Amino acid sequence: MKRVHVAAAVIRDASGKILIARRADTQHQGGLWEFPGGKVEPGEAVEAALARELQEELGIAVTAARPLIKVQHDYPDKQVLLDVWEVSAFSGEPHGAEGQPLAWVTARELADYEFPAANQPIVAAARLPAQYLITPEGLETPTLLRGMQKAVAQGCKLIQLRAPGGYDPQYRDLAVDAVGLCAGKAQLMLKGPFEWLGDFPSAGWHITAAQLRKYASAGRPFGKDRWLAASCHNAEELSLAQQMDVDFVTLSPVQPTQTHPDAQPLGWQQAEQLISGFNKPVYLLGGVGPAECQQAWAAGAQGVAGIRAFWPQD
Repeated sequence: MKRVHVAAAVIRDASGKILIARRADTQHQGGLWEFPGGKVEPGEAVEAALARELQEELGIAVTAARPLIKVQHDYPDKQVLLDVWEVSAFSGEPHGAEGQPLAWVTARELADYEFPAANQPIVAAARLPAQYLITPEGLETPTLLRGMQKAVAQGCKLIQLRAPGGYDPQYRDLAVDAVGLCAGKAQLMLKGPFEWLGDFPSAGWHITAAQLRKYASAGRPFGKDRWLAASCHNAEELSLAQQMDVDFVTLSPVQPTQTHPDAQPLGWQQAEQLISGFNKPVYLLGGVGPAECQQAWAAGAQGVAGIRAFWPQD
């Protein structure tokens, strides 16, 4: 069975809302919502296919786009490769040129719509930012909270409260404050034993590679209504993350880092190879910062994660 190559778009308007379309009842996966796009013709460049399809389907001309995520999915009757791009600028007024209903929705509202199974990772990628801040270790609590507050004020949307040196009561107290700081403004990811999950219902959970190895076979520890992420360093851990049905991962280290000088860096080429069959959003971590975001997108990543490169300077 030949894999059908499809170019699809996460189209954002000036306010950040995302355009989705409803599939005709007669189509494959009919009646479900989807991200606009269509088949890439033999020999056609993906960007050209995307521009052509969006012109035909919506009557718009793309003026700015970048790679977002690639998803390979096997239905019982069909294999698809969804080559998804984020379209941040276009000319023309989008309309259902083929009679399809359209809706502009916020990233958060995407979860309320029913999409084909192959679209689930795209929904996650559309809801996640390009940068993931991990808090530094060794800071006094007031300094740490002040830095987090500043990061949120500067527009940071995804923050992991790092838990070096074990899971102690002090971390839990800090987590309570961090939840308050991020409420309604940024998604907070906590770390720690699963016994704590019930205490922080609004927080996502970022599990360690050790937790991944221990618990992956049991599947997700909670429902799809909160974020689950994992730290991965190789193909085996990515496979466990798939098994556990996490929403996104960090993959590290891409380059040599001060925090883990002994770790063998993956390098950009290997990182790209690992991402290519993974089908979920990946943040590259280790020796990268905002300056490497373009390179990360080109490698198929959601974006970059980091500590020092993202921490607001006093």
